[in-house]
Amino acid sequence: MAPRWRTAANAQGGTHHRAEQLAMSMPPLLVAAERVASTVSQGVHGRRRVGPGETFWQFRRYEFGDSVQLIDWRQSAKSDPVYVRETEWEAAQSVWIWRDGSPSMAFQSDPNLESKRGRADLLVLALASLLIRGGERVALLGTGMAPASGRAILNRMWTMIEGGQTSTGSLPATEVLPRYARVVMVGDFLSPLEEIAETIDGFALKGLRGHLVQVLDPAEERLPYDGRILFDGPEAEGDVLISHVESLRGDYREELARHRAGLESLAGRFGWSVISHRTDRPPEQALMALYLQLSQSMRP
Repeated sequence: MAPRWRTAANAQGGTHHRAEQLAMSMPPLLVAAERVASTVSQGVHGRRRVGPGETFWQFRRYEFGDSVQLIDWRQSAKSDPVYVRETEWEAAQSVWIWRDGSPSMAFQSDPNLESKRGRADLLVLALASLLIRGGERVALLGTGMAPASGRAILNRMWTMIEGGQTSTGSLPATEVLPRYARVVMVGDFLSPLEEIAETIDGFALKGLRGHLVQVLDPAEERLPYDGRILFDGPEAEGDVLISHVESLRGDYREELARHRAGLESLAGRFGWSVISHRTDRPPEQALMALYLQLSQSMRP
């Protein structure tokens, strides 16, 4: 009996060691995203839907994590790649995620805070991880990526984000997506409301519903500065030197409140939702609110 106990202990120790090595090899952003997703998943139930769809939609290449039952052997026999058969029901559950890649997202008022871009990247990957756990298919909007599930798609999304292969604009270009797909856009949404409305309208006209996550630095909400301040325009707006910044604080906050109210109004007009999030707050709050919004909008 004793030798068996030692063997079990050794095996357990070996497994623990391999787990530690695996965690150390994972990119820090992915580790953080998985941690956030795990925290939120404890408060929600998975929404995996069992059973095939009724209407054929398309063939696509088999990817790691796909069920073997989805493989279409007749189509795969015609060429080297292995193909799976997607139905319209499965296509309807795809979630297309986009994050603002414009220079304004690099803003960080305090070195102890994440930049807006860093927080947006974390939310995008954590949301993807949470959706994959629930059996949904995800993709990065604007990359040509096909929606998929499984660990491989999460790693691919991270690679594209880290490699700068995602959108560099403040708003995404409208794309042709599967019917009933959902769109999630993460950014600061400080662009003119007319431009944001045009973007949402482009998706809404195709019958697509979506969700906006506005990520702001706390300084962008409060304008906590005093005295003579030189403001740097990150997107070629030019520098602006303002004396007695504190005298503008009230008007600034009112204008930001009007912009946010306008954003919520236009989103509601198209049946979309808006979630506001600050980088000094836990990312789990925004992820939980967003996941619940998605759960409601994707009910059959």
